[in-house]
Amino acid sequence: MKEQTFRIETDSMGKVRVPASAYYGAQTQRAVQNFPISGLRFPRQLIRALGLIKAAAAQVNLELGFISREVAKAINQAAREVAEGKLDDQFPVDIFQTGSGTSSNMNANEVIANRAIELLGGEIGSKSPVHPNDHVNRGQSSNDVIPTAIHLAVAENISGGLMEALKACEHELLAKSKKFDPIVKIGRTHLQDATPVRLGQEFGGYARQMSLARERIELALAGLMELALGGTATGTGLNAPSGFASKVIALLAEETNLPLVEARDHFAAQGGQDGLVAASGSLRGLAVTLTKIGNDIRLLASGPRCGLGELELPSVQPGSSIMPGKVNPVIIESLLQVAVQVIANDWAVAMGGQAGILELNVMLPVMAYNLLQSVELLKTSITNFTERCLKGLGANEKRCQELVEQSLALCTPLAVEVGYDKAAHLAHMAYKGGKTVREVALELNILPKEKLEEILNAAEMTRPGIPGHGEKKH
Repeated sequence: MKEQTFRIETDSMGKVRVPASAYYGAQTQRAVQNFPISGLRFPRQLIRALGLIKAAAAQVNLELGFISREVAKAINQAAREVAEGKLDDQFPVDIFQTGSGTSSNMNANEVIANRAIELLGGEIGSKSPVHPNDHVNRGQSSNDVIPTAIHLAVAENISGGLMEALKACEHELLAKSKKFDPIVKIGRTHLQDATPVRLGQEFGGYARQMSLARERIELALAGLMELALGGTATGTGLNAPSGFASKVIALLAEETNLPLVEARDHFAAQGGQDGLVAASGSLRGLAVTLTKIGNDIRLLASGPRCGLGELELPSVQPGSSIMPGKVNPVIIESLLQVAVQVIANDWAVAMGGQAGILELNVMLPVMAYNLLQSVELLKTSITNFTERCLKGLGANEKRCQELVEQSLALCTPLAVEVGYDKAAHLAHMAYKGGKTVREVALELNILPKEKLEEILNAAEMTRPGIPGHGEKKH
């Protein structure tokens, strides 16, 4: 095994041994040594955002005359490589680090500076002709870069992959709503039989829930478009030249096709992280929606013979190591576990949001990690649910009809004609005698047969404003 070699770098605290092959430098190495906590690292999306910010900053610093064209070109290329994921192995800092994310900002500065030095033919670690602070970090502070990177990373991934997954799921639910619309089934409230509904109505409700969840996320997404860049250390903008932040943000908006703007108030943008809390809360809401839909579908598909059995799940894998032929709702179970994780992540983000003390929030890394994980988990699990469950989902129309006919709730429209007490007595007799409401009503001759058949038409009970649905014919 080849022995690792080191180079000596210096920072404001003195000399540090850094792996000779590393693009990162002294401050990153100190962070690696100081935070041997979890082995968790910032996800790809945040590293991409850091690369985009540094590339745009170099271009603006060139335009403003603060760095040379040669340096700007090298920084831009190095930062692009960071954004594209070519240098991800050079970001070793643990999530549980300095609360501002300074270690990760300096990690990016050092990697980009050293890669730029290499491109210019210099010596890695020399800080010449490219300096991590003086050139790569020019006009910036960790305190405005990291919240900007988090907003950017979360916004990109919500507006891209997650929204696409949501729309695809909503589309499939709407398709199932139309397909299942003719199928009448028994409704249930309190897990007890209630008046009939159409299976399509239930799925239309699910589609609408998904639509509303998407709208709430879109509303929260708008709050992520304000970026903290330009506030530097405390929100005053010290060391950031006039126009620097707005120009950088304009480049980022063009790059990502997002309506990004500079924060209207940098003290709000850096001292608080309400936008991240709101975004996480909207994802928690989606997780609750998915839990309702997932639980309903697996309950309606319970069986196949000894449960409700009104839906038929696609078979994707054997369900038991001991029971041959058993098929379980595994795709839904996976989705529900993701929902639990997202709800737990939201708690961490909310608690992190409370760490905004005076001019800075000091739980940015853990907020970023949990929020980005939630976005990714929701995106992949919703896509999986749509493709492997919803698209192959079927209905057992015969079973739906059988259960409707057996239901005592069919006596509900009879109450309009014969009174509540008499209808309740009829339901009681049907239950005790093991008969249907229709059979007992015919035996008792409570109404003419034609009238009874009209009232007990289950399909018509699912359509409001018609006789037998709370109204009498005149």
